[in-house]
Amino acid sequence: MSTAVRTKTMTLIQAITDGLGTMLAERKEVVLMGEDIGKNGGVFRATDGLQEKYGEERVMDTPLSEAGFVGAGIGMAVNGFLPVIEIQFLGFIYPAYEQIMTHATRLRMRTMGHYTVPMVIRAPYGAGVRAPEIHCDSTEAIFTHMPGIKVVCPSSPYDAKGLLIAAIEDPDPVLFLEPMRTYRSAREEVPEGKYTIEIGKGKKRLEGEDVTVISWGAMMPIALKAAEDMKAEGVQCEVIDLRTLFPIDRDIIAESVQKTGRTVIVHEAHATGGIGNDVLAIINDTSFLYQKAPAERVTGFDAPVPYFGFEDHYLPNEKRIKHAIRKVMMF
Repeated sequence: MSTAVRTKTMTLIQAITDGLGTMLAERKEVVLMGEDIGKNGGVFRATDGLQEKYGEERVMDTPLSEAGFVGAGIGMAVNGFLPVIEIQFLGFIYPAYEQIMTHATRLRMRTMGHYTVPMVIRAPYGAGVRAPEIHCDSTEAIFTHMPGIKVVCPSSPYDAKGLLIAAIEDPDPVLFLEPMRTYRSAREEVPEGKYTIEIGKGKKRLEGEDVTVISWGAMMPIALKAAEDMKAEGVQCEVIDLRTLFPIDRDIIAESVQKTGRTVIVHEAHATGGIGNDVLAIINDTSFLYQKAPAERVTGFDAPVPYFGFEDHYLPNEKRIKHAIRKVMMF
């Protein structure tokens, strides 16, 4: 007799906390590290209550040194632990760049497969929350250019928990990007206990025949709203959530754009060097002859994320996305 899966309504941040708690309970090798993650529960309270439950040896407050505790995490991962490291904001990860690029991503190759680095680096990212300079960066493309590390970015509570557990169990390092703009903006039914979502697989969020809209993370709700609005104009958009930025799901992109022949790519990162360019290359490689119009990108601008008063002008919005959809439809 099958047993119904019990679920609980959660926000994205609650799903992350639940995923961390699930793995702390199941695997004694799992340890959490980061600034203020213990007694204070982290800057966004993602680890709230976990030190009290699992102790200071498994939920560890670290000094203010990203290079130091990321480097320590690499050493722990090589020696049998499963460290999950919290970077308070993605913009604070830059001091640890050398540790990630030079060591975490290369140890498997350097040791000819004798050692791997099963480490997760969690990092809230993105604008739209009125945070100060360097707190709102969306520079995920820096890390997709590092062979040896996977880059994951969920947009929903269900995906956040399943992808986080999969990341913790992955034998290689994973950068787990958390769209802080959507931490508490929506709720969803999330299964209790352990489940995983395969890293490297995108998801179709909306079925359509006319235009493929590709996005991820905090831009997904905005892309979905724009796609729903276009139904009033008789345009049926298919919305694809990449979920994993490296490795990208080439198959889901090719299948969708070959069906619709038109593509709009949405991301809040800067236009130059953004992951949207990699998506365009995939479309060119797999689906060029199916295209009915040049693909459009709706992105942030090639400037640092501005201060509060101009932040909304920097971010892609529904108006800009709908304009791009109309443009590819009228080509």
